[in-house]
Amino acid sequence: MSPDQVFRICNTIAMFTWVLLIVVPRWKWISRIVVSGVVMLLSICYAYYISQSLSIDDLSSFGSLEGVMALFTNPVAVLAGWIHYLAFDLMVGWFIAFDSRRKNINQFFIIPCLLLSFMLGPVGLLSYLALRFLITRKYFVDFDEPTKSI
Repeated sequence: MSPDQVFRICNTIAMFTWVLLIVVPRWKWISRIVVSGVVMLLSICYAYYISQSLSIDDLSSFGSLEGVMALFTNPVAVLAGWIHYLAFDLMVGWFIAFDSRRKNINQFFIIPCLLLSFMLGPVGLLSYLALRFLITRKYFVDFDEPTKSI
């Protein structure tokens, strides 16, 4: 399969998943679909394509902007980078949907945050954290700590 075909397939899957996150963020299956399904699939694709495009010698290139730019002249590396964005932005979208449900934030309020996350990743997260603060007056993310350590 060509990198262009993989790009189109991954984009289509991610787009469908974003539609689900925006339309039914409180659906009982959304976490399973997003995290255990789509993000896992994208992560496997990423692992494969990054292993095809980078070598151990390339790791030193991550120390400079020029080095990173040189890495992304290879179409397979660009594909891997794009899949990386798709997976992580979906995780941000899932976090917004999941956390807003826990905090009883109206799902219509989170739609702009999800759309921004879809297009601009961290900007969507920032907008959600600001919305969450305005509604709950809590700045810090407060997940329950595990009761036992391993």
